Amino acid sequence: MFLRVKKTSGYKYLQIVESKREGVRIRQRVIGTIGRIDELQERGQIDQLLKSLAKYSERALLLLAGSSDPEAESKKVGPVLIFERLWKRLGIGEHIAGLLLKQRYRFKVERAVFVTVLHRLMCSGSDRQAERWQQGYKIDGAEKIQLHHLYRAMAWLGNPLSEAEDMDSDGKAPRCIKDKIEENIFNQRRDIFTGMDLVFFDTTSIYFEGHGGETIGQRGHSKDSRSDLRQMVVGMVIDAEGYPVCCEIWPGNTTDVKSLMVVVRRLKKRFGIERICVVADRGMISLQTIEDLETESLQYILGVRMRNHKDIIRKLLTEGTYETVYAHRIHRHDPSPLSVKEVQVEGCRYIICDNPEEAKADAEIRKQIIETLRKKLKSGNKELVGNKGYRRYLSTVKGCHFIIDEKKVKEEAMYDGKWILTTNTKLAPREVALKYKQLWMVERIFRDMKTILQSRPIFHKCDETIRGHVFCSFLALLLRKELDMALEHAGQRLEWEDIKTDLKALQETRIEENGKRISVRSRIQGCCGKVFAAVGVALPPTLKVT
Repeated sequence: MFLRVKKTSGYKYLQIVESKREGVRIRQRVIGTIGRIDELQERGQIDQLLKSLAKYSERALLLLAGSSDPEAESKKVGPVLIFERLWKRLGIGEHIAGLLLKQRYRFKVERAVFVTVLHRLMCSGSDRQAERWQQGYKIDGAEKIQLHHLYRAMAWLGNPLSEAEDMDSDGKAPRCIKDKIEENIFNQRRDIFTGMDLVFFDTTSIYFEGHGGETIGQRGHSKDSRSDLRQMVVGMVIDAEGYPVCCEIWPGNTTDVKSLMVVVRRLKKRFGIERICVVADRGMISLQTIEDLETESLQYILGVRMRNHKDIIRKLLTEGTYETVYAHRIHRHDPSPLSVKEVQVEGCRYIICDNPEEAKADAEIRKQIIETLRKKLKSGNKELVGNKGYRRYLSTVKGCHFIIDEKKVKEEAMYDGKWILTTNTKLAPREVALKYKQLWMVERIFRDMKTILQSRPIFHKCDETIRGHVFCSFLALLLRKELDMALEHAGQRLEWEDIKTDLKALQETRIEENGKRISVRSRIQGCCGKVFAAVGVALPPTLKVT
């Protein structure tokens, strides 16, 4: 069925014509003549007819809307659809709602937390920008969320529990609302994964632009090289699969060696863990820490400070025979080469690990340092005093003049590409080494927290909002890990920046016309479709009328 123009007596008439097959021939039958085109146009009856017919055609309604001046609004929907699904899959919204049953807030706290977490994932900007940022996204239930709601939601997450509930506080890191949410998320996953035998732990420092709360902001050793600012210490625990389990927050003057046992004891109590193996970096341990772990019958895989025990280390490096775990890689994605050996000294079990690629890189770096150092020595001694990298290779002559100590240079070469672990487990040496290498997952998480998620610098002035700020980054990392697992299960390897760009490109435009609302989805770009398929989310229809 179509419209046809019929010329008669010098006039043009608009007709509705139907095509019909009769045998092998196509015949056309005039259903009706609408009228003379010039008269119809003069009276505006053609437009009226089309608008009347458009009520029964979504596409025609969209075309007519484009020719008028309707109300139209475009918002991003890709990130919301994906991370809303993962948010529900992990049960985060339900856990928050459950803890709010006795609370009377005049805004949707769960929606405020979700907005903050999504903003942290997609924008990496200040919390102050989140209110304006969310206006470009279609987030159901968050239309009335304002900046002060976001701050109040973060303060709620960081609120200490009452004394009756505060059963495992160490005095520096009180038990808070966020701790209950962490425990609920873990217990939900425990229904599928029955235990947490292996945990990885590491810390970092995050500095403040300001005082840093009532108690959290303190001066200490800064891993960001910002000793001029107050900071806090953040600890992260992840399980063997790389899932963040919990985050701990201490004042900025807390040392790593004091935090490990506190976290281990809290883990056992909070998550009901009976058997646990702690994997931690060498900065976490001291002789007292190892003694405490042994006393409490806890297994551990810990890094060893090689330069602090040179006599023992020299013996460890020279004794035993290496076993190849991974040979030299052929392809770029192959595991890096690794050899291991086991040596026992005074009843302690040590695993020595060697990576030829790292050894070559270490030797090249040292060569460049020595070459630079020789040039610097010609300019005088003053600029060498404050450089630890230089002092490692220097000795003094007559108490004031520096020279390159060739013996020290040779000693440093002994450590190239090597690291040493101590453990009380019964795992094979190769397994110990591979488990320790997984600790780098925590380092990647901290890298993401500081760079991709931009958790620093922090401007909050209260301890509660500071704890809530960090916890929102923790939830963002948890959602990203859940997405990574879904993509891995689907056999997809996608770059995070590509995922963000392509998800944000998926938009929905709403048009109001003739009392009806038309929703038009933009074209799918890049890896967006793969992400939707991996997470199990249906793409919005291209065109929808409500």
